[in-house]
Amino acid sequence: MVSSYEILRKEPAETVRRYIRSGGYASHTAGLGKDLLQANLAIMPEEFALDFMRFCQRNPKPCPLIGVSDTGNPLMFTLGHHIDIRTDVPAYNIYRNGLLSSTVADLTSLWSDTLVAFAIGCSFTFEHALIEAGIDLWHISNNTTVPMFRTSLNTVPAGCFQGPMVVSMRMIPDQRVSKASEISARYPLAHGSPVHIGDPALIGIDDINAPDWGDPVPIQAGHTPVFWACGVTPQAVIQDAALPICITHKPGHMLITDIPNDAENPIIATTTM
Repeated sequence: MVSSYEILRKEPAETVRRYIRSGGYASHTAGLGKDLLQANLAIMPEEFALDFMRFCQRNPKPCPLIGVSDTGNPLMFTLGHHIDIRTDVPAYNIYRNGLLSSTVADLTSLWSDTLVAFAIGCSFTFEHALIEAGIDLWHISNNTTVPMFRTSLNTVPAGCFQGPMVVSMRMIPDQRVSKASEISARYPLAHGSPVHIGDPALIGIDDINAPDWGDPVPIQAGHTPVFWACGVTPQAVIQDAALPICITHKPGHMLITDIPNDAENPIIATTTM
């Protein structure tokens, strides 16, 4: 069992996926896969897939779509070398009729030829650039999962998919907030620039110390809370849609792709099978 997060931070994406696939790593992926896109995940029956694609198109900040599987095919060949969506994510949440029923490490027994998988950009992607610019991120330095919150910001509905935007929060030194915004804006496929800076109450967050997903971070003097749109948003709307079955990543546990951070259009990228 590979338990050292620090060791895997130095490994290429395919090596990290191999450990995940073998059951050797089952924790969060923040800080892994340097310079590569990470992806949130939503898997659902084909009958709902077109409406969900519309939902992503109408809500590009929380749901920047970077890959879609063929119906029934678990190989995400546009996103990397031998990526199998059934095994290459550290943990999956299984929803039935809108309720979380279980969390598993492997989807092989659940997969069917009616399912479609969607990969959605993740803010973990731009965190490497923030760190390289000298902006410390507490959750990475302390090996925890970034805090995520439901907000009062509404998404644009499509079919049965509607509901609040989810955001991720990072405490940024006051004097580096504008730089963090500038850097993240370079990564539109990883949610881009922040959706809110400052008072969390203005976007419907009552208690900054009680995230809906992830782990709380210290509220440090001289720091400002900065909020980015988050790819956990589909989990919130999927719960409201009450699909008979839907599978997502466990928040913080992403798919690491082989697509460079600066790829202009990864959804049509080609890779070696």
